[in-house]
Amino acid sequence: MHFVNAKSILTTSPCGMNIYRGCSHGCIYCDSRSKCYHFTHDFSDIEVKQNAPELLEQALKKKRKKCMIGTGSMGDPYIPAEKELCITHRCLEIIERYGFGAAVQTKSDLVLRDLDILERINKKTKAVVQMTLTTFDDDLCSLVEPAVCPTSRRFEVLLECKKRGIPTVVWFSPILPFINDTKENIDGILDYCIRAGVKAIICFGIGLTLRDGSRDYFYSALDRLASTQSRGFDFAGIKQRYIKTFGNSYIISSPHENELWKHLSDTCKKNNIMLGGESIFKWMEEFPESAESSDNPSQLELF
Repeated sequence: MHFVNAKSILTTSPCGMNIYRGCSHGCIYCDSRSKCYHFTHDFSDIEVKQNAPELLEQALKKKRKKCMIGTGSMGDPYIPAEKELCITHRCLEIIERYGFGAAVQTKSDLVLRDLDILERINKKTKAVVQMTLTTFDDDLCSLVEPAVCPTSRRFEVLLECKKRGIPTVVWFSPILPFINDTKENIDGILDYCIRAGVKAIICFGIGLTLRDGSRDYFYSALDRLASTQSRGFDFAGIKQRYIKTFGNSYIISSPHENELWKHLSDTCKKNNIMLGGESIFKWMEEFPESAESSDNPSQLELF
C-alpha cells in the first residue's frame, strides 16, 4: 500500500470517484487487473488517495447541480485498510453534508459501519448499496474470492439494508464457465436477492471477460487451485478446457448461457427485480427531483 496526493477525485457523467486504486480481495477473475487500465504499480500495492475527502469537498462546493456520487468501480471502497483509514467514511459524511446522493459498490461487510450515514443520505436524497454476489456456495466462494467475506455474510448486509430502507443492487457477475455456471448457483443467488428485496441485478451474461493481464492472473489462479484440490472442488483440467474452448477470446460465454439466462430472466421478472446493465446504471445515476427542489425553494415559486 502506498499513499498519494491526487490532483482530482471526481469523474463526470457519471460522477464517480476511486478512493483506492487496486485491491486486496484476490478475486481470481478480476477485470481491473487488465493492462488496459494502465496501472503503474502492482495491483495488490493499493494506491490510497489520502486527500480524497478534501478534494471531494472542494468539488462538491463548486457543483451547481446535485447528483449521485458513485464509488467502487476500480477499487473496493471498503478494503480492510479502510477500517483504520476511514477515508470512505469521511467522504460519505461530506456527501451527506452537501446534500448529494451516494452509490457504493463493494464485496465487504465493512459497509455495515457506514449504514447510519447511508440511511441518512437515503432519507434526504438517495443512497444505493451495490453488493457483488457470484458464488452461492461459501466454500467455493472462498476459493474464487479468497480474501473477502463469504457470500452468506454479504446476504446479511443486504438484509440489513432492506431493514433500513436502503435500496440495493446485486452484481451477479462474472459467472465462471465450468466452475459456477450452474442452475443451482443461480438459484442460490436469486433466493438471496428475493429474500433481501433487491431492486436490481446487474448481469452482463453468463460468463466473464478475459484480457491481457486479467487472463494471466486467472490462469495462474486455476493452476494453483488445481494443485491444491482444496475443499472438495476439483479444478484439475479447467484451465486446459478454457484454452481449448475459448482460446484468447475476450468474451467467455458459458456453454449453458441461453438456458441459464432465460431462467435468470424469468425469475427476475416474476419477482419484479430489474435485470440488465444500462437501464440499472441509469436508475442509479438519477438524482431525485424532490431533493433538488427542497434545496432550492425559490424554484417552486416559479410555478
